[in-house]
Amino acid sequence: MSATAAPAPASPTAVFIRLKLTLLRNGLRQSRGRTAAYVISFVGALVLAVGVVAAQVALRGNAHAGAFTVLLTGILTLGWAVMPLFFPAGDETLDPTRLVMLPLRPHPLVRSLLAASLVGIGPVFTLALVTGSVIAVAHGAAGAAVGVLAGVLVVLVCVTLARAVATASVRLLTSRRGRDLAVLSGLFIAIGAQVVNLAARRLGPEGLSVLEPVAHVLRWVPPASAIGAVDDAGHGAYGRAAAGLALTVAALALLLWWWQRTLTTLMTAPDSSTLQAADKDGARRSGGEERGLARLLPGGRTGTVMLRSLRYAWRDPKSKMSWASALGFGLLVPVISAVQGNGSIYTAFSASTLLGMMMYNQFGQDTSAFWMVASTISGPRDAHQELRARALTLALVAVPYITLVVLGTAALVGPWSAFPEVYGLSLALLGGLLATGAEASALFPYSIPSEGNKNVAPGQAGIAWISLFGGFLTSAVLCLPMLALTIWLHMAGLQGLLWVLLPAGAVYGLGIATLGLRLAAPRVVARLPEILAAVSKG
Repeated sequence: MSATAAPAPASPTAVFIRLKLTLLRNGLRQSRGRTAAYVISFVGALVLAVGVVAAQVALRGNAHAGAFTVLLTGILTLGWAVMPLFFPAGDETLDPTRLVMLPLRPHPLVRSLLAASLVGIGPVFTLALVTGSVIAVAHGAAGAAVGVLAGVLVVLVCVTLARAVATASVRLLTSRRGRDLAVLSGLFIAIGAQVVNLAARRLGPEGLSVLEPVAHVLRWVPPASAIGAVDDAGHGAYGRAAAGLALTVAALALLLWWWQRTLTTLMTAPDSSTLQAADKDGARRSGGEERGLARLLPGGRTGTVMLRSLRYAWRDPKSKMSWASALGFGLLVPVISAVQGNGSIYTAFSASTLLGMMMYNQFGQDTSAFWMVASTISGPRDAHQELRARALTLALVAVPYITLVVLGTAALVGPWSAFPEVYGLSLALLGGLLATGAEASALFPYSIPSEGNKNVAPGQAGIAWISLFGGFLTSAVLCLPMLALTIWLHMAGLQGLLWVLLPAGAVYGLGIATLGLRLAAPRVVARLPEILAAVSKG
């Protein structure tokens, strides 16, 4: 009886590639919307790649083509490094903990995951850009030969870097903080786009020559050093070309070693984060007293509500996004205006405007849990304390931040003589927004969905627009006395008395904020059922 030959085991690399294609196909079958989004992303990436490659080909022969391609490669590598942190849910295979039960050793697992990572829009887009860079700087047979090797190395380094970062950060990416980071990705992308826009404007009439100092440094940073090696080989500098390729090969080897090491640790070490959190929580409870900022807050309901609001701002993704957007763009507006050469110290009003408007819809962030707040409000006094505590929480951050923004804008743009009036008007505007925000929270509440990217529940967009724009216009009207005083001092030639606007603005802002909170408190009490129904729709 002859023994039957056992079938040869399938290659892990081929299995992982088929797994990646199956995940992609099944994901597209889930819904037409997801399929449309993928097609639009693919077409958009293709159009962008064609445009960039065409621009690179047009630069062929330009004296500064090497500087542009090196800088582009550096930016591309940075994008690959941060992509797993901002989009952790974009690829199911980024979580290697799902492969713990497979009988695979680290080395073949790394090889298989790397091969599977080369399947997708990102690697194709990267290969297209790298090919355009090679075409732009490659000259002669030596440059073409080095260019082929450099293109492969750049793509491998980018993909390996993304995988290594994702593996090292997988515990973070699958946690609440990772989801918060994904929510904040839109803000980082918006700020990054503004930085790129400013950099493009700075090119000016000097063209690409302004990139040379940065490119001179990046030329020795892998994998941009590989593109620099193509340029060097085309000009006969074979020693520099060999050194650039060697740096990229060393970087690839180091990344593969780091990836394999973190992968081994991740798949063999127990996840004790829950136990550590329990131990920390137990130690905190055994302490029996508040620590840190909680000890500095006032007692009673005011301190409790302030602490709760601060914890919302730190833990809730939507609240964190609102705070980060207000703080980021409040500073970005004056900085961009100053860099573009048309800055004014009055752009510092953006800080008080954006932070003050966070007072609107205060109860929306509570969603259906607002019933616990409503159960503690038995009269106008309780409602006033609730609103006052929330306003104090906002002012705790807004006042120091507005101070820094106005000071920075005065130092960056000037003149310093305008600082008292701008600072005073900013404080008055903040007070007006706090007052109208309290009123709008009682009259025009709306729900903020806890899931998804929408900040308004379906059917409540009109309420949100009325609340924000109506409240902002009312705040502007409330600030008219301060504005009239400022105009009168200027027209009367009393510039020496403009310093009075600083204390006057602070007192006026505090006064109208206090009055607005007191007027809004009875409305909150009278509309508790309506507020609860409105904020519970999300």
